[in-house]
Amino acid sequence: MPELPEVETTVRGLARVLDGRRIERVEVRREDLRRAFPKDLGQRLTGARVTGLGRRAKYGLIHTDRNDTMIFHLGMSGSWRINHSRLKKHDHLLLETDEGTRLALNDPRRFGSVDLLHTDELAEWPPFKALGPEPLDLTAGELRRRLAGRSAAIKLLLLDQRIVAGLGNIYVCEALYRAGIHPLKAGGSISLERLKRLVPAIHDVLAEAIAAGGSTLRDFASPDGGLGYFSKDFAVYDREGQPCGGGGTVRRIVQGGRSTFYCPRCQR
Repeated sequence: MPELPEVETTVRGLARVLDGRRIERVEVRREDLRRAFPKDLGQRLTGARVTGLGRRAKYGLIHTDRNDTMIFHLGMSGSWRINHSRLKKHDHLLLETDEGTRLALNDPRRFGSVDLLHTDELAEWPPFKALGPEPLDLTAGELRRRLAGRSAAIKLLLLDQRIVAGLGNIYVCEALYRAGIHPLKAGGSISLERLKRLVPAIHDVLAEAIAAGGSTLRDFASPDGGLGYFSKDFAVYDREGQPCGGGGTVRRIVQGGRSTFYCPRCQR
């Protein structure tokens, strides 16, 4: 699944060709993805000028001068393609700008989504209202407040979007390794001093992954077709049985139905 760095990479790629451009044509090529496309999507976007792009957690945002924001989620396998030479089977939404740039939202598994809201209503949209703070804006003090009294494992708590919005499995594994925190440790028992190591580790892992274009897993690619290369720098993720770099050996356990990779020697 595309995680925060992959979505940020996608948004930055789209901004290069969409920001400030007028949308001349919109074509919805099926009725739904995970849920139905907005019925008035074409009417509200056609002729609108894009005033900016952004991201909230794992959602991409395309703002227009009509006080509308198109919200997209890439689901498990979604990606945007720019200036495609021909349509592919799973190109479900097409946009064309006033300068002739063509964009296609491709989603073979159809777990993604597209929504359209008035921009001033974004904060109250139920999926956004339930989200915690952005991980890149997180402070150790805020995280400690959100973990207070929690007995669940820190790995699971960091994946809870109500506590921190946008963190995914890969980057939580990597950040916990860098901070030397065992993934099974109760979240509420972690001291402020240790959280002061964890939060910068989260920031650094995400920043490095964004700079590298994300992590190419299965079929994710940025809008220009480029692949992410952060996976080459994984210290623990998907490296079971291999050395971690700190003298230990990476192990794998399952938490909440997801694989957790960690080093029992380096993380306590």
